[in-house]
Amino acid sequence: MAENAYLQYDFPSADASHMHRHFMPKVMELCGPQLAGKRVLDVGCGNGFTCGEFARAGCQVTGIDPSATGIAEARKAYPGVRFEQMFATDALLADLREPAFDLIVSTEVVEHLYDPRSYVQACFKGLKPGGRFICTTPYHGYLKNLALSLADHWDAHHSPLWDCGHIKFWSRRTLYQLLGEAGFQNFQFRGAGRLPWLWMTMVVAADKPV
Repeated sequence: MAENAYLQYDFPSADASHMHRHFMPKVMELCGPQLAGKRVLDVGCGNGFTCGEFARAGCQVTGIDPSATGIAEARKAYPGVRFEQMFATDALLADLREPAFDLIVSTEVVEHLYDPRSYVQACFKGLKPGGRFICTTPYHGYLKNLALSLADHWDAHHSPLWDCGHIKFWSRRTLYQLLGEAGFQNFQFRGAGRLPWLWMTMVVAADKPV
């Protein structure tokens, strides 16, 4: 996430987005049964809502995001969670002055990035060996793309008029390739929202080798 490419994304509150109810159950499922006590980093934490869910589950949580309004709302809503206004870079752990994390989550972020490879590499480096990365992003696949075409809905779905909107559109295959290039393995997939193969978003977990 290059700083010179960032346009401020404003968060008016710390409320859940319309997508949280779809992806959060799948995110928690992919974390596994032993969640309490884990050190969790949320990359692109926005207003902190996802961080709050992990804090309620007994995790030690840190959230980072370049949005000043997002971090301000997060700090007000979740005073027990550490929030920092910053980008994920190769110096992530040094900048945070933290050891590697057990779990890194990043929800609805990768579709907004000009340089997703550097973001994923930063997340890989931020995990301890055996740690898990979980990300969500709007799902795109053949049947969904066909349905959008038949409904003449592409302009609305991929609107170029949405400031700070989506600029990358991921399929399961392309997301796996991105994560694999960084060194992740053991991929797990969950679709969320709507009918199978027409999902609103997808949730992917991958592990850093031991």
